[in-house]
Amino acid sequence: MPLPHVAPATLAIMGTPDRFPVRRIFCVGQNYADHAREMGSDPDRQKPFFFTKPADAVVDGGTVLPFPARTADLHHEVELVVALSGGGTDIPVADAAGLIFGYAAGLDLTRRDLQAEAKKAGRPWDMAKGFDRSAPIGPLTPGIPPASGRISLTINGDPRQSGTLDQMIWNVPEIIAELSTYVDLRPGDLIFTGTPAGVGPILRGDRLEAMVEGAAPLLVAFAG
Repeated sequence: MPLPHVAPATLAIMGTPDRFPVRRIFCVGQNYADHAREMGSDPDRQKPFFFTKPADAVVDGGTVLPFPARTADLHHEVELVVALSGGGTDIPVADAAGLIFGYAAGLDLTRRDLQAEAKKAGRPWDMAKGFDRSAPIGPLTPGIPPASGRISLTINGDPRQSGTLDQMIWNVPEIIAELSTYVDLRPGDLIFTGTPAGVGPILRGDRLEAMVEGAAPLLVAFAG
């Protein structure tokens, strides 16, 4: 029996037909103080924590997505995503920005009802965060992301999330450095860097626009 051919997940890159190969996806939880509070946490006492999504959760913008199965409470979380062209372990904060290939607007889609059930039972969040097409990401802008600037999300033209990148509890170089104490970061790794307050439900038929300063808008819609 022949071995299956599995194409790697890739992301579009602004200004070129080339595509960025995705190796792994890491996500930072509750990295904006206002979002940490709306989720019932104390941001003044919390170091960054991380979870993952599978690489093939990536989906390009401009896509109509099927509404995910097994949820009645799908939530949006707009995030700055950084893509790495270098890596290592125990990376100094001062060296971290030099490992960044580019950045983009992304959505950490969350089956909030499944997450709540998992938390209550003390179980992993995998099926709440790592499901199919749970990581829509816009085209990568090559270079280092801005340290400040707007991050926002609208649904059907109505504002839902709005903040600034300098509201992060841990900034991008600090996130990279801290994550590298847990894993050996490699080229192709993506990092979702957290979401501001205002997370909430997505309904069938909704059209979302995610915006991050300096990056191309991310547009996705959900089938009715």
